[in-house]
Amino acid sequence: MDNFKVIEIKQSIYENNDIEAEKLREKLRMNNTFLLNLMSSPGSGKTTTLLRTIEQLKDEMGIGVMEADIDSDVDARIINNTGVKTIQLHTGGMCHLDAKMTSEGLDNLNADDLDFVVLENIGNLVCPAEFDTGATKSAMILSVPEGDDKPLKYPLMFTVVDVLLINKIDTLEVFDFDTEAVCKRARKLNPDINIFLISARTGEGIKAWTDWLRDQVLKAKK
Repeated sequence: MDNFKVIEIKQSIYENNDIEAEKLREKLRMNNTFLLNLMSSPGSGKTTTLLRTIEQLKDEMGIGVMEADIDSDVDARIINNTGVKTIQLHTGGMCHLDAKMTSEGLDNLNADDLDFVVLENIGNLVCPAEFDTGATKSAMILSVPEGDDKPLKYPLMFTVVDVLLINKIDTLEVFDFDTEAVCKRARKLNPDINIFLISARTGEGIKAWTDWLRDQVLKAKK
């Protein structure tokens, strides 16, 4: 017979994080700030998509970006060149951000006077999906080269996001990727999901995506 206790702490961790997330969302509402949690696998084109997004919106609103990585500041340096407020968040080996870490990042960004803030989360489709960051909305990027089976392999990610960006559509002729199947699988998991087909490299589809964002930022101000 085992003579040690097994203590289940996972639920407690999530419950505490959910409380912090709601507090953060209320603070964002009070400040009329729209916070987007942007997630994806490494190499999906997250930073390039963000550059295109900033290019379309930076003359209309105050934008800030929090770049989260286990280490390095490569992406933060790239984003900083756009002229928007930028900070780098290092997670010390953790594969996700939670609400408390996000809140600390916003404080260091001095985001109270910003209209639109992006949290570029750690690059993977597992851990970031499990933790509510307190963001107003969440989006994920799935690139064509990754394959059309990702909703089957990582269902939670597709369930928790508000937006699916299917990126690198300029490579559809090269890869065996069934766009219709992906959309069908994503909507089966999440009937309310918004889906945009884009190419961050060519700019195709970016307008529809930024029009949606513009509308969300305006809603956050009402």
